Amino acid sequence: MRYGHFDDPNREYVIEKPDTPLPWINYLGSEAYFGIISNTAGGYSFYKDARLRRLTRFRYNNSPLDMGGRYIYIHDQDPPPSRPRFWSPTWQPTRQPLDAYECRHGMGYTIIKSQLGGIESHTRYFVPMGADLEIWELTITNHRKKAANLSVFSAVEFCLWDAIDDATNFQRNYSIGEVEVVDEVIYHKTEYRERRNHFAFFACSEKLAGFDTQREAFLGPYRGWDSPQAVETGRSANSLAIGWQPIGAHHVEVRLGPGESRKVIFLLGYHENPKEEKFDPPDSQRLNKKTVKPKRWSRRLQTCAPTGMTCWKNCM
Repeated sequence: MRYGHFDDPNREYVIEKPDTPLPWINYLGSEAYFGIISNTAGGYSFYKDARLRRLTRFRYNNSPLDMGGRYIYIHDQDPPPSRPRFWSPTWQPTRQPLDAYECRHGMGYTIIKSQLGGIESHTRYFVPMGADLEIWELTITNHRKKAANLSVFSAVEFCLWDAIDDATNFQRNYSIGEVEVVDEVIYHKTEYRERRNHFAFFACSEKLAGFDTQREAFLGPYRGWDSPQAVETGRSANSLAIGWQPIGAHHVEVRLGPGESRKVIFLLGYHENPKEEKFDPPDSQRLNKKTVKPKRWSRRLQTCAPTGMTCWKNCM
């Protein structure tokens, strides 16, 4: 069966069906920050060391395949007849059949386009040169003849840094997860006060309607990533994780008129502070965020020309 083809002029491999026999992988990053991404946005991110500086969780032998990744969901408040209330524009993890789908794996970037019920999504994932972060650039377009009231949810599951310990030492790990939300930016800071000087952040360019940082609050009891309770209901719980399973999830409300498009930027990144500058003020236990400004970066990216991976330089 044909699943894709090479687009030689654009130096891309084009995948035309999401349900490939196995996940088809691309590699993002070139300096210190890297990401493994599949044709359905699965995979994981890390800084320099895939084991010891793992930002997000990924279960290699999971069932179904390729669970764990860079998730985006769309919730439709007024879906057309016989259309679903929510879906994933990358097909995974909801696996809702799409009206159209295309993945383009390029040199250091991946673009996934899809359409369902007149709502088109175009998401470009890349790691800018000289930056310790990845960008998810989502453009959503309404092709319906009437306005669309939508909610966009993003979600990542944070790894507790050491990927092997994270997958095995549950007695300890259920107690140490720590997250905070400041100015609508989600900071994953597990063990920062105790023995680390690095943290992860997850930011969005838009004003949030809500957020979640505790996995069970987002998914709901006995639910999986294919049917999160927050996405199904269109409401976040504004949960703050203390132990258990820390995640990052944004909720953005989007109203689009007929033919209207809107861009939403998500940033997932890594940051280190010098050991003598871990805290702000120095005699406190507060995370020093002075040298990282993800909210400002994500908002400035909205106005950048589509210059690909070099556009980050315009936002520093």
